Amino acid sequence: MNMETGNSIDNGVNVDALVGARSALTDAPEAARFTWRATCEWKNGTHTYSTVEKFFGLGGEQQHKTRFGFDADHPEIFASEDNGATPVEYVLVGLASCLTGGIATIAQYRNIQLRSVIATVEGDMDLQGILGIDSDVRNGYDGIRVSYKIDADASDDDIRALVAQSQKRSAVYDMLTSPTNVTVVVE
Repeated sequence: MNMETGNSIDNGVNVDALVGARSALTDAPEAARFTWRATCEWKNGTHTYSTVEKFFGLGGEQQHKTRFGFDADHPEIFASEDNGATPVEYVLVGLASCLTGGIATIAQYRNIQLRSVIATVEGDMDLQGILGIDSDVRNGYDGIRVSYKIDADASDDDIRALVAQSQKRSAVYDMLTSPTNVTVVVE
């Protein structure tokens, strides 16, 4: 209940279920080990189609309610067909989605009613690296900027605290800002 307005806060997040899950996983830490999966199939040119459906967690195989599909490609200016977002754009989507979902969760927990949350995420990249023009140029992003416009029943300091806490708990933010061991094999 929001003490200032007397209204219930509803950002669409079931905080009681999250607190219950946290408690259960505290008591059974082995169940907190998850393996997420994606399968990617080459279509043509630089066009690929990835699916996400099953994952491992809570000690066993799990499945989403539906199979999700993602087309990826490159724009026509790269002599491609532009059948989907580029893989580097999907990284930006992942970061924006993770941080924004975290903001909603934390706001619900802190009894802050959100009216709107809009994230703009931009990443700068010099293509000379991936095109083999200059081997001293990094293949990935030089930097990523996230900017929020948040309308909520909260002070500016409380809104900044929501964003900071979301950043602190974001798995995707962690993956992008800390080294992640990646192994590639051919079967």
